[in-house]
Amino acid sequence: MKIHSLARVFGSLAPLLTALFSSHAALAQAKSAPEQPLPRFGVQLTVGSLGAGIQAATALAKHTDVRGGFNYFSYSLSGTRSSDNLTYSGTLRLASGELLLDQHFGPFHLSGGALIYNGFQASGNVNVPGGSSFTLNSNTYYSDAADPVTGTGTITVRKAAPEVLIGFGSLLPRSNRHFTFNSDIGVVFQGSPAVALNLLGSTCTTATTGCSKISTNTTAQSDIQAEQTKLNSDLKPFQFYPVLRFGFGYKF
Repeated sequence: MKIHSLARVFGSLAPLLTALFSSHAALAQAKSAPEQPLPRFGVQLTVGSLGAGIQAATALAKHTDVRGGFNYFSYSLSGTRSSDNLTYSGTLRLASGELLLDQHFGPFHLSGGALIYNGFQASGNVNVPGGSSFTLNSNTYYSDAADPVTGTGTITVRKAAPEVLIGFGSLLPRSNRHFTFNSDIGVVFQGSPAVALNLLGSTCTTATTGCSKISTNTTAQSDIQAEQTKLNSDLKPFQFYPVLRFGFGYKF
């Protein structure tokens, strides 16, 4: 009777023991299996506040990638009249080369790096028809009919600038997925934009009298410097250039 009882006990334990041994064997096999190789290369097209761009990336570690790319955007204005009665035409250009280190935390990433080339620039021409009035630093001048006022203006920033981003998604997902979508939001620390104004021609105290070269008119030169200082102050918030970007890519 005891032998039959023991047989029944061992018979009931057999499935449990088999499951335990199978789980142990599977765990041992998983530990000995090699890890999935890191993604080698991915490429994506981007669009955002830095312009349209292309980026490429490669994996450095399980949760770390290095990413680089180029961005470009250009926009032109023609015949725009300001509140000072100056007529502008010009071009805004965004061009940059970028290098980033991405650290991934699940579906999110934190990125640090720089615009190793920051080609943010605005340039333009200004003119005032002869006999027309315009203002500089709230003072009224007249453009000489025989030698109208013309000039140039530029806005430039530092050629290299640190960058910090946070985002969602990865160009190199650690899975079998090939098509990717990701986004970035952050800031470029490019420093305050610098404005340079240069006016030529002659100004008059009335439409036809008291005319002299603007380059030798000390009052006009002082007002030009004051306008330049005001514009620099107005542009100071752009020392922190905002980045918002979306990318669509493919992992090879």
